Amino acid sequence: MSERAHKTLREFSGKPVFPLNDELFMAARSELSAAAEKHDLPAFLADGEDRLTAFLATAFSLSPFLFDSFRAHPELLEHIDEPFIPQLERITQQARDAWRDPEGKTGDSDIMVRLRTAKRRIAFLTALADLAGMISPEETTAFLSDFASAAVAATVDHLLVSAAGENKLTLKDPDAPSAQSGIVVLGMGKLGACELNYSSDIDIVVFFDPDAGIFSEGDDPRSLLPRLMRRLIRILQERTGDGYVFRTDMRLRPDPGSTALAIPVEAALLYYESRGQNWERAAYIKARPIAGDLAAGETFLGEMIPFIFRKYLDYAAIADIHSIKRQIHAHKGFGLVAVHGHNVKLGRGGIREIEFFVQTQQLIAGGRMPELRCRRTVDALEALREARWIDKATTDELTTAYWFLRNVEHRIQMVRDEQSHVLPEDDDGLLRIARMSGFETTDAFSEALLDALKTVERRYARLFERETTLSGEAGNLVFTGEDDDPGTLETLRNLGFERPEDISRVIRTWHYGRYRATQTGNARQRLTEIMPELLKAFGTSRRGDEALLRFDRFLSGLPAGVQLFSLLKNNPNLLLLFVEIMSAAPRLAEIVARRAHIVDGMLDPALMTEIPTREYLVERLEAFMTGADIYEERLDRLRIFAAEQRFLIGIRLVTGSISGFAAGRALTMLATLVIDEALQGVLAQMEETHGTVEGQRTCVLAMGKLGSSELTAGSDVDVIVLYDCDDPLSMSSGPKQLDVPRYFARVTQRLVAALSAPTAEGVLYEVDMRLRPSGKAGPLATRLAAFEKYQMNEAWTWEHMALSRAHPLCGDPSLMADTGSVIDAVLGMPRDRNTLAGAIADMRARIERDKPARSQWDLKLIPGGLIDIEFIAQYCHLACHVPRGEIGGCEVMTTDDVLARFGPEIMEDGDLETVRRALALYTDIAQLTRTCLNEGFEPDTAPSGLLERLCKLADCPDMSALEVLIADRAGEVRAIFAKLLPAAEDDEAAG
Repeated sequence: MSERAHKTLREFSGKPVFPLNDELFMAARSELSAAAEKHDLPAFLADGEDRLTAFLATAFSLSPFLFDSFRAHPELLEHIDEPFIPQLERITQQARDAWRDPEGKTGDSDIMVRLRTAKRRIAFLTALADLAGMISPEETTAFLSDFASAAVAATVDHLLVSAAGENKLTLKDPDAPSAQSGIVVLGMGKLGACELNYSSDIDIVVFFDPDAGIFSEGDDPRSLLPRLMRRLIRILQERTGDGYVFRTDMRLRPDPGSTALAIPVEAALLYYESRGQNWERAAYIKARPIAGDLAAGETFLGEMIPFIFRKYLDYAAIADIHSIKRQIHAHKGFGLVAVHGHNVKLGRGGIREIEFFVQTQQLIAGGRMPELRCRRTVDALEALREARWIDKATTDELTTAYWFLRNVEHRIQMVRDEQSHVLPEDDDGLLRIARMSGFETTDAFSEALLDALKTVERRYARLFERETTLSGEAGNLVFTGEDDDPGTLETLRNLGFERPEDISRVIRTWHYGRYRATQTGNARQRLTEIMPELLKAFGTSRRGDEALLRFDRFLSGLPAGVQLFSLLKNNPNLLLLFVEIMSAAPRLAEIVARRAHIVDGMLDPALMTEIPTREYLVERLEAFMTGADIYEERLDRLRIFAAEQRFLIGIRLVTGSISGFAAGRALTMLATLVIDEALQGVLAQMEETHGTVEGQRTCVLAMGKLGSSELTAGSDVDVIVLYDCDDPLSMSSGPKQLDVPRYFARVTQRLVAALSAPTAEGVLYEVDMRLRPSGKAGPLATRLAAFEKYQMNEAWTWEHMALSRAHPLCGDPSLMADTGSVIDAVLGMPRDRNTLAGAIADMRARIERDKPARSQWDLKLIPGGLIDIEFIAQYCHLACHVPRGEIGGCEVMTTDDVLARFGPEIMEDGDLETVRRALALYTDIAQLTRTCLNEGFEPDTAPSGLLERLCKLADCPDMSALEVLIADRAGEVRAIFAKLLPAAEDDEAAG
């Protein structure tokens, strides 16, 4: 590269790159000329005959991104005729030094501006150098990777300096913040291999040594480093007026669904040693220290070598690698080799096939042959040739094809700076890519592209097994014409469908394009590709006809189908999950139809293995809310986030990944975080409009199923808003003053509206506030002193029962603690057990009289059902008159927790176990049916898949056996209820 250090772009701009059309070329040349005069740019830009000017106009005609960048920032061309390679190197060095600033501007916003300015310049100039042929695709990837590494390294240094300034850590060398820090930042994938795409995301993982000697005693690096990494992600990927630097993905870390963004080195090594997967081994082939303590990074990778490159592979590992091969070949193919709409990365004959060709052989032989441990794909191809694993012809063909395809990939991304790998479907779009690639016609480009793709496919096919299609295994699948194909009907029958004629008719409807989702030829092509696996999956499900017809109803309402069909093609597990949803859960199927983007969450590989804990939800909520500053936008994002997470919790429940109890806790935790976020937004809005009240404190008290962490899908949330302040007779401080009662009533009204007002994104939660003191007649918000007085002196027995399920949900921590103390005091009041039992029994009798169960499946209201169990638990709790503070604080206690804690004090062991066993059964059934259905559950109208799932979770052979089981459990619970809570003799006892 040093030989060209003195050369300018003018010397390379004669390479044949053809403009998209004369009109765009002339417009670009005209704007260049005008900009030269207006912005004092080099004079030759006004010369339409100048070779470099003509090249720039050509480039702008081909790339809207480059043209728009020039229009917004004409200064990008200030030095266009100066030596070019040094400019690129200088920009990268400026990015590396972005954490420093001689003027002392060292905030996050300052480094964000500097990095974005540098990224804009490197992206612009690298694209021009690439198009001009001044740098090769190999050098393009190297420049982009070096810049990305520099940007990450500068951000890490900035964050360490920032943390040191807050006395959270001590730097070994302030001029080299990362030196000896023990913080390991690895570039993964193409970043690690210096093969970065033009518009690529960057994949990084971060580890740290807690004993590196830089962390302060009072600050735990396990909480400090993840916080810094969240800032790193924001600094790099948040879109501002200056653009963004890189979309940053940290999901290649160990068990990303349940681990922090930064992990101790020892914990990471232990994970890889004990639980590491073969796909993770493949990922680490390309890993490279790019930031932080580079020496520590090299040491870490040295310790990883035995995991990545095993000296001896056992048969199970070899089988796993072959399984990966088959999956890649069968499910990442995107159909046959093509040009229009072809995916040059994942499609047949694409870049991924070359990479996989290399990596599997590196995994197999790299343990015994260190020379195969190359990060770059082309280096590994050459090493395989030298080791005689492949011949020279294979190496040369795959290397040539690799850089040709990478070159095409860069042009696809240069068009609009989008991370796409798919060639345009239309002729005009394809011509743009052809001319950016140096071809005057699409025919010439297509010929070269097909030659590369077929070369890769041929070499790949010799190494990997060929997929046997379903049609080849089972028979015909023909859905053309008006009449049924006899062979196809037989195939459908063999696949498990009971009404093959109806199924054939439905599928012909899809192929005729009668739905919006199947109107385009591209959509029908994708659908045809997934048809064998789709029918196989539906056919093997119980009552597959019914499930496929539900999928048909889903398709009929889908606005477009290409994206979904492509996802199903590339994710076989997602296809099976879709089948399960259509078989068992029409409510979830409706959600998918309304919110197509919700499918993205179903692609998370940890979806079925990870319970949505508070940490899990907090991390995703923070990421989802990043960049939303306007109040209304934040409320809409909360609605989207809550809907998606409720859906994903439902998926886990339907597939049996979590229990009914776990679903209730997850749904409640989700509601807690969402209500807290809404409350903070409301308080901020109130402060802006009405100011604050001196000494104000506000919190939300959760009641009902929200209070006992037992929410179900579609549950209302029962809440009470509590407040306190220095002077209840004072006024607020803002421009529009309010007295204290009206101030907090307005807070409550706004909170209810924030949660329940319908927007374009729906409703968060319906809010029920009838459990506040004096019910509907009471004030919307209650002062803590009034709440305490009411509960101690005026509340009825049923209100104390309700309070036993309550817990402070969110808001001011000190008010939450004070509220907990009030609840403790109320629950700790001594009560006569006989009087209490009679009051509760009478209350249950009134409910049974006024609101009887609709059927034996009304598990809440049937004798011996959920209400009986809840009343038993609440009796046990109140009868013990033990403040929850004595058992670890006013924490969340589910009905089962209450039974486990207080039941032994009141009930016989056998009775307690019977009640808890019935509660678990009822909870599993209630959670599942409410997740799957919009209406109440009745076996005669329920989907077959749901019936099958219910029988499975109850370990019953059929629904008749399940009905008998429920009747038995209900009878046992009712007998225990009657024994424990004999009817009151005096109706007034209920007061």
